[in-house]
Amino acid sequence: MADFYNQATEAIGNANHVVAFTGAGISVESGIPPFRGQGGLWNRYDPELLEIGYFLSNPIESWKVIREIFFDKFMDARPNAAHLLLADMEKAGMLKSVITQNIDNLHQMAGSQVVYEFHGNCQKLLCLDCHNVHLAQEIDLNADPPSCPNCGGLLKPDFIFFGEPIPKNAYTMSVKEATAADVLMIIGTTGEIMPAASIPHLAKINGAMIIEINPQSSNYTGVITDIFIQAGAVEASMVIRGLLGV
Repeated sequence: MADFYNQATEAIGNANHVVAFTGAGISVESGIPPFRGQGGLWNRYDPELLEIGYFLSNPIESWKVIREIFFDKFMDARPNAAHLLLADMEKAGMLKSVITQNIDNLHQMAGSQVVYEFHGNCQKLLCLDCHNVHLAQEIDLNADPPSCPNCGGLLKPDFIFFGEPIPKNAYTMSVKEATAADVLMIIGTTGEIMPAASIPHLAKINGAMIIEINPQSSNYTGVITDIFIQAGAVEASMVIRGLLGV
């Protein structure tokens, strides 16, 4: 395992354009449950409640679940050592950007400046009538459903519901960064959800070295991964921080 860490940090140190691609696994150690797999939220909640058509037809019922999942569970979460490492790598000029599938805002809270949110951000609310965006902390989330303080319209969390497209800018910039990367770090994602799962493949096609950090093998391991560090995000980040000296 030590050899893998040394190989990974040497590759990062010699690279010109390092990009991190993160998923639910990086935030699990901050207390945020994953959506899929053991202990996943979809084992306890019906995903249909977050389908855009259902939300528009049944906003009260949908908002009850949204509040419980995303605001009761997410609001107190704080960045962990893995989020902080990526932020410090960016400050040190070692990391160009983070592409994340997560909607928890923890990369930004950790200090990362260049973050492309493939699936949006639950800390923002979009008015479906006037299209203004509001910070969740500024809205009374106990209302059924919460309404826009500007026009009274229905507020929707500014993340991607089932049946909605990926935000154009996030997709475009993710593709651009993956294409430019000479090293791409996969952290805490198994590569199951499309189209996000295609981003590391795009990096590989364009010549990037793929460093994967996951506690178990994934759809990337043995397919595109060059260096597989089998560990949780926090454990791995602490070793990598020491080797990089950040």
